[in-house]
Amino acid sequence: MRTARNGFQILFSAVFISQALADDGRSCTVSVAPDARMPSRVQAVFKTPGSAVTSCRDPQGVSFSELSPVVSDPVGVSRFTARRIDDSTAGADRDGRRHAGTEFVLLAEHGCPAATSDRPFDSVLADLHERTFRFFWETANPNNGLVPDRYPTPSFASIAAVGYALTAYPVGVEHAYITREAARERVLTTLRFLYAAPQGPQTRGTAGYKGFFYHFLDLNTGERFGNVELSPADTALFLAGALFCQSYFNRKNTEEVEIRALVNALYSRVDWRWMQPRAPAIVVGWKPESGFIADDYHGYSEVTIMYLLALGSPSFAVGPEAWGEWTSTYERTWGHYFGQTYLHFPPLFGHQFTHVWVDFRNIQDDYMRAHGIDYFENSRRATYAQRAYAIDNPLGCKDYGESVWGITASDGPANVTVQQRVYRSYAARGIGGASAYDDCTLAPTAVAGSIPFAPEITIPTLLQMHRRYGQRIYSRYGFLDSFNPSFDYDLPLRHGRRIPGFGWVDNDYLGVDQGPILAMLENYHTELIWRVMRKNPYLRRGLERAGFSGGWLADAQRDKQ
Repeated sequence: MRTARNGFQILFSAVFISQALADDGRSCTVSVAPDARMPSRVQAVFKTPGSAVTSCRDPQGVSFSELSPVVSDPVGVSRFTARRIDDSTAGADRDGRRHAGTEFVLLAEHGCPAATSDRPFDSVLADLHERTFRFFWETANPNNGLVPDRYPTPSFASIAAVGYALTAYPVGVEHAYITREAARERVLTTLRFLYAAPQGPQTRGTAGYKGFFYHFLDLNTGERFGNVELSPADTALFLAGALFCQSYFNRKNTEEVEIRALVNALYSRVDWRWMQPRAPAIVVGWKPESGFIADDYHGYSEVTIMYLLALGSPSFAVGPEAWGEWTSTYERTWGHYFGQTYLHFPPLFGHQFTHVWVDFRNIQDDYMRAHGIDYFENSRRATYAQRAYAIDNPLGCKDYGESVWGITASDGPANVTVQQRVYRSYAARGIGGASAYDDCTLAPTAVAGSIPFAPEITIPTLLQMHRRYGQRIYSRYGFLDSFNPSFDYDLPLRHGRRIPGFGWVDNDYLGVDQGPILAMLENYHTELIWRVMRKNPYLRRGLERAGFSGGWLADAQRDKQ
């Protein structure tokens, strides 16, 4: 049955799951459970290999008929209102109770196994899910939708965090944290503001140029903060969230039509080719004072999503050779690290960010085909390597081990060297290779962001962190950004606080770290974001132009034929 805890619906078991036959003879799978949101009804997961059917019966003669669609969801699910009719057991189900004429809500999942419905979710994870959602809903500026880079320390806005916020709002709708109407209003506020925000080559008074946005913006005015760069990578993270909203808000009412149009306008005006001064690579950024930055993006990292969206652009798409340039340095980092052979990137966020929106299971580009895995499996191996590193514990970090691990880009205590260990206030911490850096600072987002890849090791670790350290590191919006049990020194700090006898704990939440926590919890639990984005034509186009094939991409191609 379903029960609700902290507003999150948790699946424990179904009333029954059976094979059945559709009215045209095709097989379908039906599982029925009480619906916590509508106690007078039940919810059924109803799977057929093709289009919708008008009735379905199970081997015991229980029929589902009078199926009439009431709403079309963007996640490959059609919702139906139906009546359940018992035609062979005199109106009694297996439990002996009459159900003739009882209304049901059926979810018809075409081409998706029933197993893709909700996975079991621990109450701690359910609480973390809602708290992390509340971070975006409550800290965003309600007047313009901009999201602070960090909170509660006063902060500028992060355009990447806005992308994660746009991803969060439909998740909140699906779990009844907010209404669809409230989410629409917030999304429209955000998109309208950013579309109208000034663009131009001036050093001041603009939010971006050539369709791109600056890395950080003033939280109130939306103008460039300080001397930060125009960032194609952070713009891509914003666009990924916007495209998710475009595909999710698919109804015909005026507001949702406007959402889709605004996303098209924002995406279409981004001039990706301009960001290729040394084509086919995409440059790291641009500044009005000095022009293009000297470095280009090569090799595996979190900006995979940037190349995919640049390839999928409806107006300024880069050529397919850009993907070849991006992957041309992969072989330098393919190797064996802490018991795993994979395409390496030291911090875990590089193995997570793009996966928030892209379901890489069973789809491959040329490089991954040649190495016999996909990017999802690559991230799974990276996650296992991190745990193996913590068990090995080469630096002798306090508490590192099988159930306490996880390092990535995060806050740290201070820029100081103590007893020959170099600590940093913010760093991209990671494992393996010459560029790897670790100062014993743990970040829960490193673990939570990998939940879909390896739930068997990430969930126990999150639960252990909550049980063992929760009193100090778990607060209003879930896990604080980071903590360091090894740093117990009475020294000036850049962030957070020292707790004598425990170590250092951050006092902030970071938007780009909160985003993967919520999104990957959701992808593990319901696959909502992946299912929605599999239907986005721009993302599909980007993947196909990058040479990806197989899996759900092949299914999509067959559906077109």
